[in-house]
Amino acid sequence: MTGSALGRRFDVGLLLRIAVLLAAGSALAWAITRPGLYATTLLAGLATLAALAELWSFLRRTNIIVARFVESVSHGDFSQSFDAGPQGGGYDVLGASLNAAVIQLRDERSATQDENRFLAALIDDVPSPLLRIDADDRVQLLNKAARRLLGGAPTVRLADLAAHGVAFAADVTALRPGERRSTRLVIAGAPTAALLSMAEVRQPSGPVRIVAVQPIQHELDRAELAAQTDLVRVLTHEIMNSMTPVTSLSATAAQLIAAADTGRDPAIADARAAIETVARRAEGVMHFVRTYRQLTRPPELRRRRVALPEMFAELARLFASDWPALPLTVQVPNGLTIDADPDLIAQVLINLLRNAAEAASGHSDAPAVTLAATALKGGRVAIDVTDNGPGVPEDQRQDIFLPFFSTKAEGTGVGLSLARQIALAHDGALTCEVADGGGARFRLVI
Repeated sequence: MTGSALGRRFDVGLLLRIAVLLAAGSALAWAITRPGLYATTLLAGLATLAALAELWSFLRRTNIIVARFVESVSHGDFSQSFDAGPQGGGYDVLGASLNAAVIQLRDERSATQDENRFLAALIDDVPSPLLRIDADDRVQLLNKAARRLLGGAPTVRLADLAAHGVAFAADVTALRPGERRSTRLVIAGAPTAALLSMAEVRQPSGPVRIVAVQPIQHELDRAELAAQTDLVRVLTHEIMNSMTPVTSLSATAAQLIAAADTGRDPAIADARAAIETVARRAEGVMHFVRTYRQLTRPPELRRRRVALPEMFAELARLFASDWPALPLTVQVPNGLTIDADPDLIAQVLINLLRNAAEAASGHSDAPAVTLAATALKGGRVAIDVTDNGPGVPEDQRQDIFLPFFSTKAEGTGVGLSLARQIALAHDGALTCEVADGGGARFRLVI
């Protein structure tokens, strides 16, 4: 049936019911004015009420359908459609309009949900860790990077951030919208430089602060290492250029005067001793410079899966051969592996173990060294070399990784600098901290 036919049917039905109501009402009014027609009056009254009820029901059916439809939409149910049935009288037009509005709302809601899912996925994959802090100081780790960085301990309130460093928690608390500041947080037991920035978002429940935490220690180490490498390269180049002719000429002069020295002239003997001393010291300087030139060449990595129990067992045998009277405690979970260059990592650990043995044996009556490995969240591994020696003063814990810097009388300042180069080449870190029982703990994170 067409819409016009439905409209005519509704109009005819409505007029017929109005006509019946008017007729019943007129009959009731006529019967009331005639004495003695009680039965007629009663019948006319009942007919009037029935006609009125029928008219009310006729109009109310569509109103109920409209009310139920609007109620469904108000509860967010856009799957419903408006069906007034064969009412006509413009209800078909009303139904078409309502259905079109619902379809538009449904499409807009779907588009909004798609956009929200896209934004949620985008935030979750942002490489910078993001924190959400509401007006009640509740903290939410917004994305994967934040959960990897700060997921080691439960983080619900601002005070919980102290588990990652007291300075870090204080800086986040004091941070203001639009402000940027540097801080230090503790990652895998090692202090790490980070950059904080904050933005504020207004929501009906109150302002929400979004804090971005960007660890920058690795970039700072690389920049520092690059500057040191450039400095060493320039110095060694200039020193070698100046010392090469001195070394060559002094060696030649030493040979000539040695041939001319018959032992009868004390002056020639003194000159020979002086020239030979100069030649030895010139060669010593050249050896010193050649040693530091290795710092200017980045280590070439040959990565593979390395089983740490096997590597630690080999290191323990080497340690026992060099330090038979000094106990080495080895702690490593079975099956723990790293993706690294085994030769370079072994070189780093041998250097750290040697330093630890020297520090412990020269300080304690019961020297002890520990080599331990721990699996960290996110797939990384921490390798700790700990001793019960005097430790490293706080003001020297960064300097010991500088080229030329050494706390030993006969140290060259190459070992720890090269060890840090190897750590950075593995996208790792090498740090020095105070051990739990005193002494020093060097942590290599791979």
